[in-house]
Amino acid sequence: MSELQVYNTLTRKKEKFEPINPPYVGMYVCGPTLYNKAHLGNLRSFISFDVVYRYLMYLGYKVRYVRNITDVGHLVNDGEEGEDKVEKQARLEQLEPMEIVQRNAIDFHRLLDKFNLIPPSIEPTATGHIIEQIEMVKRIVDHGYGYEKDGSVYFDVEKYMADGHPYGVLSGRKIDELMQETRELEGQTAKKNPQDFVIWKGTTPDKIMKWNSPWGEGVPGWHLECSVMSTKYLGQHFDIHGGGMDLKFPHHDCEIAQSVAADGNNPVKYWLHGNMLTVNGGEKMSKSKGNSIMPDELMSGDHTLLSKGFAPPVIRFFMMQAHYSSELDITSDALEAAEKGYRRLMESVKKADNLQASGSEDEGLKEVSKIKQDCENHMNNDFNTPKTIASLYELSSLVNKANDGQIKLGTKAVALAKSIFQDYLFEVMGIETEESSNNEVTEGLMDLIIELRKSAREKKDWDTADTIRDSLKELHVVLKDGKEGTTWSIEN
Repeated sequence: MSELQVYNTLTRKKEKFEPINPPYVGMYVCGPTLYNKAHLGNLRSFISFDVVYRYLMYLGYKVRYVRNITDVGHLVNDGEEGEDKVEKQARLEQLEPMEIVQRNAIDFHRLLDKFNLIPPSIEPTATGHIIEQIEMVKRIVDHGYGYEKDGSVYFDVEKYMADGHPYGVLSGRKIDELMQETRELEGQTAKKNPQDFVIWKGTTPDKIMKWNSPWGEGVPGWHLECSVMSTKYLGQHFDIHGGGMDLKFPHHDCEIAQSVAADGNNPVKYWLHGNMLTVNGGEKMSKSKGNSIMPDELMSGDHTLLSKGFAPPVIRFFMMQAHYSSELDITSDALEAAEKGYRRLMESVKKADNLQASGSEDEGLKEVSKIKQDCENHMNNDFNTPKTIASLYELSSLVNKANDGQIKLGTKAVALAKSIFQDYLFEVMGIETEESSNNEVTEGLMDLIIELRKSAREKKDWDTADTIRDSLKELHVVLKDGKEGTTWSIEN
């Protein structure tokens, strides 16, 4: 049996996964800023860490998964100037900021439900932890790594490094490079150095979102909430911190610096980062280019770059076909190919469920056991879903051949094949059948259509019966008449 290896961004190598306090695992993932609907890049990141969560539980670990919600402190330009993203949207719509957050939180959770994500154990908000954030700022200041200027408190990067603490350990950025790349911006004159970052931002009387602090009214810096909430719920030493690759700098580098300055250590053992989405041959998504696709557009097909809409299980399956740390390029052709592969696998799952064993009890067991071992090895190799899917295709081929009578699979091999599909396709990768995804509506509609066709046949209205069958076939829905009635399936 292989052991789980994860790529640790902190050490830049794969390492054996050894929890700090087995069988318990603490995992924190940076969540959404709820000033707007979640975009497709958010969705990919959360799906990637949902698989990590699922696989850790599959291995028997007791996982506490914390994924935050940012509802204050994230400024428009992702830096330290400009308006808070939530507050700006609230002003535009003439609503309270928490109305914006509530509306988008409901939409966010509905979206993740559609894609079969397991909810985290805890989903804390930045506004729910203002007191703890103020206390961390106090500790940073008390230890000499923060200074107040005009109601704001800044982290002193130069002092931090002078005391022997490296800054930029995740991103690999060097302080001299940072100083060369950083331009003086209006409003940054309060800083001692351009690379210093805000940990408490003083505000003005016209702002809606503000809290009292020892330095006057203000809001916490964006990086602060994750340092506070991760350690509050997972402790001063926890196992996994995840997020998108775009968060390595400055967000995660600043998280580490804050924790070291306030409490003397980087609390995270393994840092995991997911990669970005591109579109149509590697282009970065951009609203100005017209190539930015939202999740609901991907499902409906209501976008110029898409030939059709795709069901959530198909989209999730498509995302599993690239390693979480690799870029994934979205094209309509690639999605259609993934849809065909998905349906081929699902048809094999149905065949496996109905497959009758043949030959000796152990017939084919060696071949199926190897596929199970391959799936385990791939998932243990830093959650390698594309290679796991390749092994599931091998299993699909065996099941299809056994179903067609080309090979024999005994009782043990058939039972194992069913369990592999259940374990790796459904439980670990979280792929649903389209029927499960569409729930009762699809089932109800198909029952109604089959009943109408049955009625037409009983009346010897063969034209209507054939029209129903042929129209469904054009939609890749195949009807099969048997002794126990008519069944249906989705095929390529």
